[in-house]
Amino acid sequence: MKTITKTIFILLSFAAVLCLSFNGLAKGPGGGNSPGGGTELDYNEETHLRFMRAEEKLAHDVYLLLGVIYPDYAFVNITASETNHTEAMIDKLLQFGLDDLNENDEAGEFAEANYGEYFTDKYAYLTEEGKKGLLEALMVGALIEELDMHDIILCPLIIVDTDNGVGLEECGLNYTDEKTLINSYENLVEGSENHLRAFVRQIESTFPDQYPYQAQYLPQWQVNEILGR
Repeated sequence: MKTITKTIFILLSFAAVLCLSFNGLAKGPGGGNSPGGGTELDYNEETHLRFMRAEEKLAHDVYLLLGVIYPDYAFVNITASETNHTEAMIDKLLQFGLDDLNENDEAGEFAEANYGEYFTDKYAYLTEEGKKGLLEALMVGALIEELDMHDIILCPLIIVDTDNGVGLEECGLNYTDEKTLINSYENLVEGSENHLRAFVRQIESTFPDQYPYQAQYLPQWQVNEILGR
């Protein structure tokens, strides 16, 4: 996926949809299409769950590398949290009898069968950007958390773009009615909000000219709300 930078940053066009999605979250997710809220996932739910397992791994692997380069900043603590998030997604796969396609991946490696090229390219871009300097690294952290929140709640854009018949509102937290997935995804969103606040605090305190923080993926109003502004 050689246009990864475009995929990451051509996102403001989705602001209106995101507004609807977060309003839906406030009402309480539900209305998905798994049969009767039972123990089987439909295709869209399976695809999304596997994707989120890889995306949490992506965050973990990027922070693991950046934590070595910048050990005095948020990356080290957040890496531990991302380990928990990754394990939570693995637990969900096991619960629903799904294979963990990323089971044998090393850091920075992503199984081809689970959007591997997408994640490999994104890992390369984010880590190279983070190596440029502390500000770039902290901005990468904030970007990952914004991206993560979108992809938990709605269908990730790469799924919408490449998976025939799956629309933006047809997977993710706002789609599923499986209670155990809803709980896990809500916990992921809460974690990402906390991580975003941590990165923004360090961005603004270390680089005062970056105040106020400008949203990189989500609508500015939503980021301001998360930051309590």
